[in-house]
Amino acid sequence: MSVKDSLKEPAGEAATTGLAGRSLALGGAARELELRRGELDLAVQLGLVRATAGAGGGAPRIDRQEVERLRGAEGFPGALRERVRTVGTVEGAQLVSISPERFTRLARTGHFTPIRFYLNRYRAVVWLYLAEELSEFALAHPALLTGRTPPALRAMLDAGEDRRARNWRGRRLGLLLRTTEDPWRRAAAIASVLDPVALAETVSDPYERSHLRVLRPELVPGRPESPAAREVVERLVLADHPDEILWHRVSLGHAVREAREVCPAPRPTVKSGSACERRDVLRHPRPRPESLPVRRSPYGRGLLARLRLRKARPAGQRKARPVA
Repeated sequence: MSVKDSLKEPAGEAATTGLAGRSLALGGAARELELRRGELDLAVQLGLVRATAGAGGGAPRIDRQEVERLRGAEGFPGALRERVRTVGTVEGAQLVSISPERFTRLARTGHFTPIRFYLNRYRAVVWLYLAEELSEFALAHPALLTGRTPPALRAMLDAGEDRRARNWRGRRLGLLLRTTEDPWRRAAAIASVLDPVALAETVSDPYERSHLRVLRPELVPGRPESPAAREVVERLVLADHPDEILWHRVSLGHAVREAREVCPAPRPTVKSGSACERRDVLRHPRPRPESLPVRRSPYGRGLLARLRLRKARPAGQRKARPVA
């Protein structure tokens, strides 16, 4: 296949006008870089591959110049693929030459930070780690890989400590914040790890909360269809430790204040100017147009008026009641 043919993209990934000659959609870029789509997504999140925002805020795109830079790098494609290689507990333990049980203990105490997770057929959470980070940890902390577990770590494990979900949330949030400079989108990313109650207590304005919900990113793309699996995922994406919740609430309050200074959250628009005028409009309904005459009864309105009207009619015009 020629180079020209290899750069063609499917019709669904065609570039918008003005981008067709110099950028690729993620699917086309993944083929050019000899990566799976998930590997490229991870490379973009980690900043290993520079992406540009799509037209109109669409999916990110990869410049052809960036693709050529990566293809010309030493060790391509193996070096790039190795940097985004993820491993589970068993493979990760083999990589650093420890038992899976010891690997799990180090992960639960926060020494290994997951980069991703998925649910297996039994809806159990399977955490994934960057192989490159595990290798670097083994070189930097050999004492934790052999001998008895330190007393401080044993105390944490005995207390039921498990920081894997918390560390994953913090890492995922950090990656999202790196992708945008928009203050409201940054605030929405922080809000995505708080439950509705914590969000309402932190952001009291309903229009601001609505704006945050609209801009809220997906921490886990492609939510599962099973209600039970969705429940597991929802439990993982929301902060659950008091210290973590407090940290995110403080961060969100600061982010919303910064966003307000740049641009207030959108609110319903009305023809009159102030909020007081809007309340007056609701309190005093608009009068009917003069072209539509209003028929008024000389006896007033309501039940009392109908009774007066009935008494005023001649006896012959009164309707007889039906007999049961």
